[in-house]
Amino acid sequence: MTLYFQNARLIDPEGQTEAPGSVTVRDGRIEAVNGDAPQGAELIDCGGRYLAPGLIDWGVKIGEPGERHKESFRSAGLAAAAGGVTTIIARPDTLPPIDTPEALEFAARRGADAAVNIRHMAALTKGREGREMVEIGFLTDLGAVAFTDGVRVVSDTRLMSRCMTYARGLGALIVGHPQEPGLSRDAVATSGKFASLYGLPAVSPMAEVMGVERDLALVAMTGARYHADQITVAASLPALRRAREAGLDVTAGISIHHLTLNEFDLGDYRTFFRFTPPLRAEDDRQAMVQAVAEGVIDVIASFHTPQDEESKRLPFAEAAPGAVGLQTLLPAAMRLYHQGGLSLPQLWRAMSLNPARRLGLEGGRMAAGAPADLVLFDPDAPFVLDRFTLLSKSKNTPFDGARMQGRVLGTWVGGLRVFGAGA
Repeated sequence: MTLYFQNARLIDPEGQTEAPGSVTVRDGRIEAVNGDAPQGAELIDCGGRYLAPGLIDWGVKIGEPGERHKESFRSAGLAAAAGGVTTIIARPDTLPPIDTPEALEFAARRGADAAVNIRHMAALTKGREGREMVEIGFLTDLGAVAFTDGVRVVSDTRLMSRCMTYARGLGALIVGHPQEPGLSRDAVATSGKFASLYGLPAVSPMAEVMGVERDLALVAMTGARYHADQITVAASLPALRRAREAGLDVTAGISIHHLTLNEFDLGDYRTFFRFTPPLRAEDDRQAMVQAVAEGVIDVIASFHTPQDEESKRLPFAEAAPGAVGLQTLLPAAMRLYHQGGLSLPQLWRAMSLNPARRLGLEGGRMAAGAPADLVLFDPDAPFVLDRFTLLSKSKNTPFDGARMQGRVLGTWVGGLRVFGAGA
């Protein structure tokens, strides 16, 4: 099958450009950018809208096994396609966790028929209990792209150093959640005047700084490849910069919610705004946007965490943390674009190119030879989000009822249209 996308504005995350152009797709890959239309190709008129590499969403929770009522591979794939996400990087915090070769094989089989590509991270310790390292070599051979215990911090520093040393020998990537677990236990808000006024259990931003400093010290000691899943406070950035200057193999990410929301959004105790780590001060949010622009923070992701109604209809401090985000990642990111904080090429560098590079994937590029994983979207199309229109099984989004801009018009995976007219 040969496709020819014409009359498009192309986003190139590698060249950091956006310009009018065309794309030729043949046999599931990009054959040419700005070439002539091949004879017999199916013509797709983009109508002057933006064509970009599909998003690679790093850190998606899927409820198989154990919590399929919250999200299945099928429903996650449909939501991803509708949101312009062409590759999901799934978390291992399932029930039971993805901590054995057998569990990883099960997840890979279940995800093989989803509408989009699904790659899997594996747990770092058995049962995510922080006591015993998993079989990193076997899991790597079966396709695990990284190793993480998710929001459970491996508090045993000696064990963490051993995991890093072993992973370094295999070239495996470790994903950490930088928090000091004792300080952050049971906290649902960031400490300060606002949290005190509302009587919410709070944690100092220093808990994140302490976690970052510890993990980076271990990276310096072991030489491991390391990715911090969420850097959310400005005070964490100096340590990250020092690590980069020292030549350590370190990258960092942040959720789209921490880039677009702040602690004041908790004001009515709505549990859709409860996250781990909690939402931060506005000064921190702005510092994170600038850090993404400068490339200090490499990756933006949704950290899609589906929770059912029973898990959220509880007092704020007792409600389960997290929000769905596969279908809202792109329109939420458009807030940053329309506010002037980040350009479209900068956003796609963080949401597509950098995740691909860090995980050794082919996607994220608008270039000949790259997979034809593409999204066509209108960054200006306005709409009011109704959470019940989301394709995820769970509907816990903080953007319910919000005025948003940015609508996905079509999504292609390997040249096959998986969302939009005719999908």
